[in-house]
Amino acid sequence: MTREEFARYIDHSLLAAEATSAQVEVLCQQAVAHGFAAVCVNQNNTATASTLLRGTGVEVCTVIGFPLGATLPSVKVAEAQSAMHMGAQAIDMVVNLGAIKDGDWKLVTNEITRVVKTCRRQGVKVKVIIEARLLTNLELRQVCEIARDAGAAFVKTSTGMHKSGGASVDDVAQMKQVVGDSMGIKASGGIKTYEQALTMIHAGATRIGTTSGVDIMAGFKESLDPKGGDPYKPLGCVHG
Repeated sequence: MTREEFARYIDHSLLAAEATSAQVEVLCQQAVAHGFAAVCVNQNNTATASTLLRGTGVEVCTVIGFPLGATLPSVKVAEAQSAMHMGAQAIDMVVNLGAIKDGDWKLVTNEITRVVKTCRRQGVKVKVIIEARLLTNLELRQVCEIARDAGAAFVKTSTGMHKSGGASVDDVAQMKQVVGDSMGIKASGGIKTYEQALTMIHAGATRIGTTSGVDIMAGFKESLDPKGGDPYKPLGCVHG
């Protein structure tokens, strides 16, 4: 896998509540310099990122229902519409975790389906954030199946904001068992090094959400052998 191929796994993220426009500008500059797949920002920074990244090949991703997922389906649809109007090319949607725990699969199906349909009309992909660490194996499987059947582009492990933790290799592997190659898997939360990212990719992740994209790429460079090759075998990659 080349440096360019590896960089396309990364969604370079800045989702801190206190993120400034100057920090978003640096984020976008870094994404372009490294050739990342996308930047992921809060909705209030979507228009700024869209302007900065126009014509660069780096997508603008924003989050809705973030970070709790506890808003109504109609609110998530409205958030998605607003984000797309500001130039978002991908939407990371937090699913209603309380509904999952209640076994209210009708509500979960309804909100995912409505957001996906809204976004697909504009050619915008949806990643469904499922906070996998909070779910039983059966709940994890069920929500992945719903996201797949609704036409979402990715399932995503975590917001990275919950005290339960972020991405785990076991969760990624289980998600891969459910969705196979039919959709992407975004591992997100606590991935800060090249070695961690590579482990997630080997488990089945096709996208890495991280605030440490620059450090991860530095780690990739350090992993090269003296002849400039990659010591790891090439890996398949889904960019959605």
